[in-house]
Amino acid sequence: MKDYANFGDFLSDKRREREITSLQMAESSGISPGYYCDIEKNRKAPPDREILEKIIATLRLSNKDKVTFYDLAGKARSGVSPDLPEYIMENEVVRFALRVAKEKANANDWLQFIDTLENK
Repeated sequence: MKDYANFGDFLSDKRREREITSLQMAESSGISPGYYCDIEKNRKAPPDREILEKIIATLRLSNKDKVTFYDLAGKARSGVSPDLPEYIMENEVVRFALRVAKEKANANDWLQFIDTLENK
C-alpha cells in the first residue's frame, strides 16, 4: 500500500481509483468544485466531519482507508483525526486514560492495550 504524505494526494488517488470526476466528488459532497480542487491540491484544509463522511461514502473507502483518510485530514489541520474528538469528549474515562498514558505509557504499553482489546 502506498504511503501518503498528505490528504490531497490520498483523496485524489482514491477518487481516480473509483473513476469519479472531481466535479462529481464536489457535487456529492455538497461543496464547490473550486473548493474541492483546492483540497486535492493541498491549498485548503480538509472540510468538517460531515463533509468528510460524504466523501467517504462516495469513495466507498475500506476501514483501513478510512483510518488513513481521517489521520491525514487531522494532520492537514494540525490536529487530531476528525473521527476521534467526539468519542474522546463523550467518555470521561477515555480522557482520563489518555492523560495517564501521556505521562506514563510507552509504545509497548499501547501495543499491549490494543492487543487486549482486539482479543476480547
